Amino acid sequence: MKIKAIVFTFLLLIFTALVGCSNNNTTNDATETNNKIKVYTTIYPLEDFTNKIGGEFVDVESVYPPGADAHTYEPSTRVVSEIAVADVFIYSGVGAEGFADKMKDVLKNEKVMIIPAGKDIELLDYDHDHDAHEEDHNHDHDHDHDAHEEDHDHDHDHEHDAHEEDHDHDHTHAHDGDPHVWIDPILSIQLAENIKDALSTLKPDQAEFFENNFNQLKQDLEALHSEFDEMVQTSATNHILVSHAAYGYWEHRYGINQISVTGLSPTDEPSQRQLTEIIKTAQENDIKYVIFDQNITGKIADMVKSEINAEALTLHNLEALTEEDIENNEDYFSLMRKNIETLRKALN
Repeated sequence: MKIKAIVFTFLLLIFTALVGCSNNNTTNDATETNNKIKVYTTIYPLEDFTNKIGGEFVDVESVYPPGADAHTYEPSTRVVSEIAVADVFIYSGVGAEGFADKMKDVLKNEKVMIIPAGKDIELLDYDHDHDAHEEDHNHDHDHDHDAHEEDHDHDHDHEHDAHEEDHDHDHTHAHDGDPHVWIDPILSIQLAENIKDALSTLKPDQAEFFENNFNQLKQDLEALHSEFDEMVQTSATNHILVSHAAYGYWEHRYGINQISVTGLSPTDEPSQRQLTEIIKTAQENDIKYVIFDQNITGKIADMVKSEINAEALTLHNLEALTEEDIENNEDYFSLMRKNIETLRKALN
């Protein structure tokens, strides 16, 4: 991962020089030819919300190809150069996209407006919640665990530190907070409002149009929130076993307890001790399903599924659409309602 980050940074430096030269004679063709706001976005909800708010006054593209993993995707220099001559680049701003902060620095001297849609959203402290979860399940095993750690700490710490150095370089958000804010319909209202404000700044003569569309979107998100809440209130349990810890905001908002095989990034794999604890917790809670993401294969989660003799289900993390989603004309709300039905099955 560190090598990929170095290569990406090098490509961005080359891009900076190229764009700096070309932009002397380049204007925003999209804005001039069709009077639409040209927008590039990252995670799918930002693309969908921008389209719903902007209507016919926006031309929106996601930087992600179908099925992309937001945590590991890095754009080509061609994509970066296209963003540089757009009107606005909208990204989460909460650590979901490993490349975005580096690209933001490269684009700071270009005309493109850069909008962190998650601005002012308070993130869940994943490490704190995860540690509390571990504490709950390890209280009776601390003495044995400490004795075991004492025998192995010297070698383990050396390897762990080396792993952490590489890992943290690309996934610093794992220690800052949970970036998956868009799965919470209420927090998504803040994402949408920040998008609305950006569009109104770029095209103030349509501010009322954007405001009206935002208000409708807000009502739809509030209705979706009520559907989530009702589903959980009528469920038999509140435990789900997921391959990727992308659903902490459902735990915070609705009381759904996610037991996750990997961390905030799918590359955050569990230790052997953690894996044993996950299997034990799943068995104690009579978990019948392991829930996978639509765009991430989880070999360890598949092993856990076999170990506890569970069935597989799929939740959509909404980071990016799949080819099938595009063919079926799915949007944020249709995908989230499919998630509700998946949860309904898993929780009963």
